[in-house]
Amino acid sequence: MTADAIAALTARIEVLEAEAEIRRVQARYMFLCDTPCPEFGVQDDAERINRILDLYTDDAVWEGVGEYYTGQFGRAEGKDAIRQHFQSFWGEKRDPALLLNVHYLTSEQIHVDGAEADGQWVHMQPWLFSDGRSLLRSSRLNNTFRKEDGRWRVSRTRTENVFIAPLPDHFAESYPSASVLMQP
Repeated sequence: MTADAIAALTARIEVLEAEAEIRRVQARYMFLCDTPCPEFGVQDDAERINRILDLYTDDAVWEGVGEYYTGQFGRAEGKDAIRQHFQSFWGEKRDPALLLNVHYLTSEQIHVDGAEADGQWVHMQPWLFSDGRSLLRSSRLNNTFRKEDGRWRVSRTRTENVFIAPLPDHFAESYPSASVLMQP
């Protein structure tokens, strides 16, 4: 095998490894955003937010865009602002309480260019509230990633509403109050 062929194969392997790590980072983010949080050892929402922020670069941006999400989510620049964004979801007592929120990712595209990458997904998520209301939400994600210190991290989360649809009240018959999936 020639040096050029080895270099080409090495480059292809590096792209595949980057795609796999980016896929894991994005899936972990969604996993940590689920309610109830399925991550073993997370004692409170502050710990959940810390684990989410560990997936981001220091200068990251989290933004909602488009006619629906710009006003609802706005733009948060840097980890402190992103922390405040997530505290508005989990850091305060919500009424009605969010009982269930699960993220389903699909339509993945990941493009790697050296130490930078972008990825697009569509996600759907049912929301169940303590007052019986339920809805189904779908969004498009257009995120960027950067490799820092040998590790891929999110440098921008950008989400745009596809639709929000009401579901019948109390449509789910059974759902957990806490996740035990990851417990030993």
